[in-house]
Amino acid sequence: MKNNMKSALFHVSVPFLVCIALADTSLFDGVQVDLSYDHYAEKTVEYLPGFLAMPFNSLVNLAYIYMGLYWLLGQRGARETQQSRYMREVFGLMAVFYAPVQWTRLATLRRAPAVLDQWFTLPIFAWVPVWCRFIERGPAAWRAGHAAALELCSILSYGLTLAHERGFEVALGCHVALAVYRGVRVQLEHGDGRSRRYLLLAMLSCAGFVLLKLLDHQLARYRLFQRITGHFWSKVCDVLQFHYSFCFLTSLTQRAHGKTTAQ
Repeated sequence: MKNNMKSALFHVSVPFLVCIALADTSLFDGVQVDLSYDHYAEKTVEYLPGFLAMPFNSLVNLAYIYMGLYWLLGQRGARETQQSRYMREVFGLMAVFYAPVQWTRLATLRRAPAVLDQWFTLPIFAWVPVWCRFIERGPAAWRAGHAAALELCSILSYGLTLAHERGFEVALGCHVALAVYRGVRVQLEHGDGRSRRYLLLAMLSCAGFVLLKLLDHQLARYRLFQRITGHFWSKVCDVLQFHYSFCFLTSLTQRAHGKTTAQ
């Protein structure tokens, strides 16, 4: 394992483990999370083991792992710098680490995985502005301390759940808005037609992720969504959102790096 990968793994796993330790305490006992299969429109299959009780919503997590490994291990480019590789590897590891959390939530219906499922969403979205800042400032001016500060603020923002029952929705909405704003800004500065297409697809996937999840039970009234439900398709949109964000950010990184090299 190269030093760069070790660094990315360390910087993702340490906050991950700290959050796991905190989620397993009484700190978040008052947080509003769903701990019942009734929250999902997909019906459970009684004869399957617990980790496949909701087969479609469980197995879709394999797509996160596949997509994360694809970008983590299979996208090395000749023009990729050590810092841009770090950006990609951190984002890929976040996808790989996130999948078991969602799967454990469905398999156990325990509070700690449900809290972590919400919590880890925030630093994942926060990595988009971090990567956009790297593209804007370039490798020479970019500082890891700024990335660490933003990720720390993102993790701490989950504390809003302790102040209000809708604290997570507020925090997530702010993260999504910031990611979209920074994405549009860096597109206007460095983008081309291809990156614009990736950005639009990422934003459409994000909208699908949110809307299909919210409309899970309403959509289940229609035969098309009774077995393969809105919540499942929302997770497909989430994977696509991840993928197109990778496409957008790596494309702009290569484009900005090429301009810098040519000057």
